[in-house]
Amino acid sequence: MDAKRIVGIALLVLGLGLVVVGMNASHSVADQVSNTFLGRFTQTTTWYLLGGAVGIVLGIFMTLIGPPAKNA
Repeated sequence: MDAKRIVGIALLVLGLGLVVVGMNASHSVADQVSNTFLGRFTQTTTWYLLGGAVGIVLGIFMTLIGPPAKNA
């Protein structure tokens, strides 16, 4: 397995972890109050969710689109 795929898998796992943390944070009292009165989550929760989504997309891309095949 080459380094690009290993980095892709690491990004995918990190992205999933950030999304889980963001989802858990969105159920906190502070986020519920912010969502009720302002119509959006707190900035920290939003960054967790966005960062996780970007990590998942990049991880999938790097894992599936590995280096080009070498002609032997």
